Amino acid sequence: MSHQYVAVGWNAQKRAYDLVLAVGIALYVGTFLALGAWLHPTATAETLLVRALGSCAFLLLNVVLCIGPLCRLDSRFLLLLYNRRHLGVTTFLLGLGHCAFSLFQFHALGDADPLVSLFTANRNFASLADFPFQPLGFLALIILFLMAATSHDFWLRNLTPPVWKALHMLVYVAYALLVAHVTLGLLQSERSPWLVAAMAASLALVLSVHLAAAWKERTLDEASLNKLEGNFVAACSVNEIPEKCAKVISVRGERVAIFKHDGKISALSNVCRHQNGPLGEGRIIDGCVTCPWHGYQYLPESGASPPPFTEKVSTFQTKVADGTVWLDPVPLAPGTRVEPRRIESV
Repeated sequence: MSHQYVAVGWNAQKRAYDLVLAVGIALYVGTFLALGAWLHPTATAETLLVRALGSCAFLLLNVVLCIGPLCRLDSRFLLLLYNRRHLGVTTFLLGLGHCAFSLFQFHALGDADPLVSLFTANRNFASLADFPFQPLGFLALIILFLMAATSHDFWLRNLTPPVWKALHMLVYVAYALLVAHVTLGLLQSERSPWLVAAMAASLALVLSVHLAAAWKERTLDEASLNKLEGNFVAACSVNEIPEKCAKVISVRGERVAIFKHDGKISALSNVCRHQNGPLGEGRIIDGCVTCPWHGYQYLPESGASPPPFTEKVSTFQTKVADGTVWLDPVPLAPGTRVEPRRIESV
């Protein structure tokens, strides 16, 4: 959480994460350049760098897109999600290098400005074989720049989470532009079945993990809560909730995390105020509901972050009877204290 803004909150995990990332990229680019020089001895250094940096950026973007749904399918992937912003910024930097070498090689030696040449050198929009694919990659780079530039908590807070999330959802537009960029560019010139297979595999992977995660979430959203007692619905059995963990239910289109802690029940919104992380997949640590994504914390009885932090989520009225947790589906104002309901001894 951000009581004050700093450039990067470094810790041992972040350093290890970035070290593995840097070493992996160095090994990939080095191996690509060595194999490229061996298999294509007439290729220029610029050409090899363009392809090495571009392919590395595209592969890393596939990883970035898969982390979120993989975490919903298996919590063991949460380690990757914790510093996903680092992957996103690195993807942009690799794409920037790819763009810079491409502009130098293909557009810097003429009379026109390189950026002007990028958009005017090829205007065969009616031809699929000769379509101007380079501007598509440049537009994707602009989106990645906007995402990298706003990746800090300062922008998340000042843009507000809904606006920030909407901006960062443009990553799917960037991915579509890059798929078109590669398909209309590299795959047209090389026509290698291996490259086509690699592109198809990347698309299949991204689509399949998203569909699998969506199917899992759909099962939760369609769960029926039709037992009523006044304004309350029967949410779940007390025994379904692990100690210091939550049972997540969907009621009236909103996901609610019902936590069991120290013989008591509390319910609050499942959506973390940081990056919409799933609070119900976290645990109560040191008396606070702790988001599994980035460690934001909230008091279970009020949905408010402990001082000096100011984040708040909605809370819900509950009651416990005969081993069943009942929930009032109307959310209270964020930060509203609700006395936790004690679980009867059986």
